[in-house]
Amino acid sequence: MEIIFNIVHYIIPFIILLGILVFVHEFGHFIVARISGVEVSAFSIGFGKVIWSRTDKKGTVWKISAIPLGGYCQFLGDEEASSSTSDISKLTDEQKKRAFAFQSPYKKLAIVLAGPGFNYLFAVLIYTCLFACLGKITFPPIVGEVLENSAAYDAGIEKGDRILSINGVKIEEFADIAREVSMAADYKTKIEVKRGEDVLNFDILLTEIETDDANGTKEKRHMLGVKSISEIETSDEKTPLHKAFVYAVEEVYDVTATTLRGVAQMIKGDRGSDDIGGIIRIAEMTGDISKSHSILNFIVFMALLSVNLGLINLFPIPVLDGGHVVFYTIEIVTGRELNEKVKDYLFRAGFALLLALMVFATYNDIVHLFNRWFNS
Repeated sequence: MEIIFNIVHYIIPFIILLGILVFVHEFGHFIVARISGVEVSAFSIGFGKVIWSRTDKKGTVWKISAIPLGGYCQFLGDEEASSSTSDISKLTDEQKKRAFAFQSPYKKLAIVLAGPGFNYLFAVLIYTCLFACLGKITFPPIVGEVLENSAAYDAGIEKGDRILSINGVKIEEFADIAREVSMAADYKTKIEVKRGEDVLNFDILLTEIETDDANGTKEKRHMLGVKSISEIETSDEKTPLHKAFVYAVEEVYDVTATTLRGVAQMIKGDRGSDDIGGIIRIAEMTGDISKSHSILNFIVFMALLSVNLGLINLFPIPVLDGGHVVFYTIEIVTGRELNEKVKDYLFRAGFALLLALMVFATYNDIVHLFNRWFNS
């Protein structure tokens, strides 16, 4: 019975989520390729054995494959799904006009950028619809976790407490907590908390902890020692469509900036690599959201992952879209194609790096699950 429960709440929602995001990404490549006159041989969601397929009027084979951990858009002349190598020797002169390998670097660049671009557009569309229909989304000031040996821990604040006010200032969302805590004089602060039906008051002496500011530089700040929950609330004030779009763009920008800042901190060694997660972590988070029966949380999580998928694919690693972007940009600037052997070596190095990152992320995921199962 537990196996069926896990399939329903973890595996199926994960496959649906990943399938939607992969489709959006690959459809970006597909539609811009079609507009550019490039023939698309195959469009696949998943890898491996084909479960379902059909061929459209223009010869594109649409497929759903057995391993739902990605997908690809294969162009005429490509030897394999990544489009990193081509077999153009058998193409006729007419086919060469529709083959990706014979397009200008400008067209190639547009096609490659369209995948991550569609992920970003999809996220903006989701946020715009949410803000326009439900109002701004916020993370409520509810304690999701209390850090050990922190000021909150020592004072007796518990998971599930809703922080109502700090030093007499009303707290409406979780981000307000950090603002008011940072303004507390002499590290002393009065916090009003709702626990169940009871309202409790705490006099807390804050602790000073070294952390990173918005620019990634070290600074000492007053810290309460609490983390937020994943639940989302809405303001119930519908936003005009044009403002909803602006808010959506700002939200996507903030997610991108936060992710890049975290990556930079890991590279500099200012932040641990434990936060690097992979497919297992995504499946776990998707399942947790599914068990909460919150469609809103699922949709917001999908928007967040769409931004991250688009951003990661823009990293300048050969095999990823970002690696192709670098190659085609060099070709545009120099006016000549890169040597095929050089590209082949770079693709192999990029694949090895990507494989190493996947192994490391999977290791982190397994350790995370082990700690969750046996230390909870």
